[in-house]
Amino acid sequence: MSTIKEAPVAPAPRPAAAEPPRPVNGRHRAWDEVPRWQIYLPLSVYLVFTLIPFYWILLFALRPAGSTSLVPWPMTFDHFEKVWTERDFGVYFQNSVLVGLATLVLTTVVALAGGYALARFDFKVKRGFMLALLCSQFVPGALLLVPLFEIFAELKMINSLGSVILAETVFQLPLSMILISNFIKNVPYSLEEAAWVDGCNRFTAFRVIVLPLLRPGLIAVGSFAFVHSWNHFLFALMFLNNQQKQTIPVGLNTLMSSDSVDLGALAAGGIIAAVPVVIVFAFIQKWLITGFSAGAVKG
Repeated sequence: MSTIKEAPVAPAPRPAAAEPPRPVNGRHRAWDEVPRWQIYLPLSVYLVFTLIPFYWILLFALRPAGSTSLVPWPMTFDHFEKVWTERDFGVYFQNSVLVGLATLVLTTVVALAGGYALARFDFKVKRGFMLALLCSQFVPGALLLVPLFEIFAELKMINSLGSVILAETVFQLPLSMILISNFIKNVPYSLEEAAWVDGCNRFTAFRVIVLPLLRPGLIAVGSFAFVHSWNHFLFALMFLNNQQKQTIPVGLNTLMSSDSVDLGALAAGGIIAAVPVVIVFAFIQKWLITGFSAGAVKG
């Protein structure tokens, strides 16, 4: 009995790799083909241009008084000791921390409540209210000085840190409320409805389901309010007369007079004012970028 041998089956040809589309104009200039020096050179120039002022401040703060050296050597911390003890920067620092943290808490809590109402409820004047919030961003803070001063004078709050805290909170609320409301809109409403079906009330559903998802937005709003209140000069200057109640921006202004300026002390005070903000942004930059981008894409 003869056996029939099957002919070997040839492997199927592999499909040819798809060629990348050719540019219509005949030129192909992708970013990957750009010479690296064309990218790094302008970035390096910008970096040097940005860092030179910071180096200049460090130079004046760390070199001895009267020195003209371009290198802070021998290094001294006398200017820091002078502004911290003799110029009461320790008191200014405590006042600024208190104002910044209180503004952060008040702005975040009120903006969270208002933003939730704008995101989840419909009412007749909602569009007009949103328009008013947006238009309030075009009003400079200087225009609020007279009415706020009259209000705080009636409430006996002049020369009190509470007046600065309330003024900073009022100034920060419109933008914070808009950002929080847009961020809440990105949270599916079905998550809250599912929590209601499971027996949660509205507040419990918000606290358990929605609030943990708002962490980047809350960090963005809180950090923005803290930094603005930390650096704001006008409200503290107008509402605070007692030197023991002043904040760091006003304290820096006291280092300058019409006759002379102590550059070493001024540079040391500027570093003291900048270091806390730099540290805060170094730790929260990831959540800050996520919060602002998520709160701005949907309105």
